[in-house]
Amino acid sequence: MKNKKTLYAGNYLGLYDTNGWEYVSRCNASAVVVLIAVNDQDQLILVEQFRPPLQKSTLELPAGLVGDLDDPDEPMLLAAKRELLEETGYLSEDLELLMSCPSSAGMSDEIITFIMARRLKRVGPGGGDASEDIIVHEVPLARIDQWLSAKLTAGTPIDPKIYSALYWLQKTP
Repeated sequence: MKNKKTLYAGNYLGLYDTNGWEYVSRCNASAVVVLIAVNDQDQLILVEQFRPPLQKSTLELPAGLVGDLDDPDEPMLLAAKRELLEETGYLSEDLELLMSCPSSAGMSDEIITFIMARRLKRVGPGGGDASEDIIVHEVPLARIDQWLSAKLTAGTPIDPKIYSALYWLQKTP
């Protein structure tokens, strides 16, 4: 990138300036995967975890970094499978890339990739790795609107990617 200046380089994030535009970039990963996972009971699998920037627990789709575990060339679908299992306890042998898009184009160069996870099998408790304390929610799609509305009313921040997942679930058989 022309005229890119490093303003700050941390362990996980860097702050850069390109022609007067400041933005952040991940230093420790090559991509981000976001999973749209529905089990055989027609439940959307969501996770809830504390996020220090908000000082609150937030409701999200299972997601994670690609190439962050000493393998910069980690295949995206392998990372998706790993993250789904780690965060939710579900295993999927049927992963499909849906689309890649910017997460916050004015602030970051991060690209996220939505992945549909089908034919789920619960093989563990989930909950994340040693640095995470993740609560797994299995929400019936037939009641998802009411459930999300109740969470909002209770003050739980909801990641908007969940609403993107609901769009994809309508479009994909």
